Amino acid sequence: MNISTMFSSTILSWCDSKIVLLFLFVLLLLISSRRKRIRINFPPGPWVIPLLQDVLTGFDHHAADKAAKKYGNIFSVWRGCVKIVYVSGFQMVHEVLVTQGDNFLDRPVSPLYNEAFKGNGISVSNGYRWRRQRHFSVSHMKSIGNGGRTMELNILKECALLCGAIQEEQGGAFDPHMKINHAVANVIGFLIFGKCFSSNSPDFQALLNLSAESVSLVHTPLAQLYDMCPWIMRRLPGPHEIILSNYSKLAYFVRKQIEIHKKDWDPFYHRDFVDSYIGEIDKRRKDTEAGFRVENLAYCTLDMFEAGTETVTSTLRWALLNMIKYPVIQEEVHSEIERVVGRSRPPCLADRVYMPYTNAVLHETQRLGNILPMNTPRVARRDTTLGGYLIPQGTMVITSLSSVLHDKSEWETPLQFNPYHFLDSQGSFRKREAFFAFSAGKRMCLGEHLAQMELFLFFTSLLQRFSFSSPPGPELSLEAQGTAVMAPRPFKVHASPR
Repeated sequence: MNISTMFSSTILSWCDSKIVLLFLFVLLLLISSRRKRIRINFPPGPWVIPLLQDVLTGFDHHAADKAAKKYGNIFSVWRGCVKIVYVSGFQMVHEVLVTQGDNFLDRPVSPLYNEAFKGNGISVSNGYRWRRQRHFSVSHMKSIGNGGRTMELNILKECALLCGAIQEEQGGAFDPHMKINHAVANVIGFLIFGKCFSSNSPDFQALLNLSAESVSLVHTPLAQLYDMCPWIMRRLPGPHEIILSNYSKLAYFVRKQIEIHKKDWDPFYHRDFVDSYIGEIDKRRKDTEAGFRVENLAYCTLDMFEAGTETVTSTLRWALLNMIKYPVIQEEVHSEIERVVGRSRPPCLADRVYMPYTNAVLHETQRLGNILPMNTPRVARRDTTLGGYLIPQGTMVITSLSSVLHDKSEWETPLQFNPYHFLDSQGSFRKREAFFAFSAGKRMCLGEHLAQMELFLFFTSLLQRFSFSSPPGPELSLEAQGTAVMAPRPFKVHASPR
């Protein structure tokens, strides 16, 4: 093929793509512009979001906050040809997730996730299968966390390695992201695979990179457009191609680990999640509806790995950033560590009850960090009345966790970093009902216990060993980046040994 022919072919291909995209835009505009017959008492809202803006920028928690100010804490929005109900504020979100949680227990089927996970996994399953998979996963995590100090000792091992890696920087400025990410991922790796991976392992580094890239892309507007029009987007280039390719590679990595486990599996001694799941496959071989099979194990593992890595990594980065921004608070944490732990031994979970201020700082980091601003969508299982409005069966409902964590009727200073949100007048730690950092209800994050364990041990280990400050230059930003997971922008720190 000569250069002229190749050039002509490229131009025609480009034109065809533009024509298809134009056709798609017009089609969606016509569909969304139609006034569908809405039942009486359906939540108010704009008839149409301008589709071009919707495709390019999406409808994030900032847009939801603006709409809530205009239409109230329950409003509806068109996304293509689908009507979605958004719910904001502690009282109404609590109503959806807890009080009427059974009415909104199911999750909608995402065409993109369904194709990436092949219909497997925990996060997007429903009904009997979801109950069995979640019950097994929660039971396993509790047995690992409470059946001795195995998990705690493994986390402390990673804490020591992380502190050692920071010590090697010798006080120079460095970006802590990858060091923290590797340590956190190894905690999940130990829980799932029963082993930790070297920071020099190319397979493990590839796993982390593919997972992070997929999480960052899956909630982009063009990826969401795939969920709106999968029959068209399958034929067009876009981020969905990268997402599907990444999950295929991630599943292949996990399958290799499963095959290794199967070769020396012992029915009387389960080393990790994979071992336990293999045992459950054998136990429930007649209960096909429960979904216990090797392929599902691979994707349940991916679910747990992603949920437990990006969020904890981002939270620890926010914690360091807050310590730099608020040196008086950092000094108070240092003082509490000195009083309770000292410097002759590493911290342990038993110390947490005696360290209310440090615990409050971590909870406030999660609250203000707003790691997961929008909850995973739900679907009304039956006609339900919510705040005086009728939510018909099958309606997609999205709750704003961000609006709960910043609800001015629940928090004294909702937009300020204030550890005293979690301390009573005597300085003791107090739980807050509106602390929805892990969602709430029957589908709240199943890894909350492990995440809080990690956050406390990593944070206290780092603050026991180092004082953190910013390098010379522009002031560090507290502005977040991301869509699904709100992480700090890249930053460098100085870590001075104490």
